[in-house]
Order: sequence, then C-alpha cells, then structure tokens
Amino acid sequence: MNEQQLDAVFLALANSSRRQLLDLIAARPGCTLSELLGEFEISRIGLMKHLQVLQDAQLVVAEKQGRQRPLYLNAVPLQLIHERWSEQYRDFWASQLTRLKYAVESKVAAQTTKSKAKDKV
Repeated sequence: MNEQQLDAVFLALANSSRRQLLDLIAARPGCTLSELLGEFEISRIGLMKHLQVLQDAQLVVAEKQGRQRPLYLNAVPLQLIHERWSEQYRDFWASQLTRLKYAVESKVAAQTTKSKAKDKV
C-alpha cells in the first residue's frame, strides 16, 4: 500500500459519518444507497459524497446490477494497515514483555530463596 492509498483510507476513516456508513455496509452486505439513506439525517447527495470517499479509499465496492448498486465492504485496506503497524511494533512489544517476564521471574526466585533461608533459621 503506497502513501497515497494510505492517506485515502485515513481520510475516509476520519469522519464519523463515513465510519458509521462503513459499519452499516459491513453489517448489511449488498445494501443500496437508498436503504442506507434512512439511517442518516443528511441528503442523498451528502451521503453519495461520503460513499464516494469510501470508494476512493477502496473500502467499499459497488457492483452495478441493472439500476441497483449493491454495496460491499472491502476490508483489505484495513487489514494492510493493521499488518503494517502490528508487524512494525510487534517485535518491540514482544521484547518488552520478555524482559518483564524475566524480571518478574528473577524477583520471584530471589524472594523464594530468601523465604527458604528464613525458614531454615
């Protein structure tokens, strides 16, 4: 995913109406703009503009079927973003958690040794 595509996805997700629209399309695969219009207090043109931003970001796919255009979520851009950042930071957090594990284990071992020494006295 190049920077321009990445910017388009973040731009699309930056607006709460578009996020709500995306959630509705994900919950109702194959729904149409007319079906979604009742869920919003904006004009048909306003909703079409939001939908266009989602399509430009490739988050929504509209298939032409006669006069209808069923809408479907395309989760691939979201998955690519997730993989990009989770992969990048996974190693960092894994090493931090490993260090924490060893620190806790050594502290527990030291306390156990100290406790055993007290019991012998």
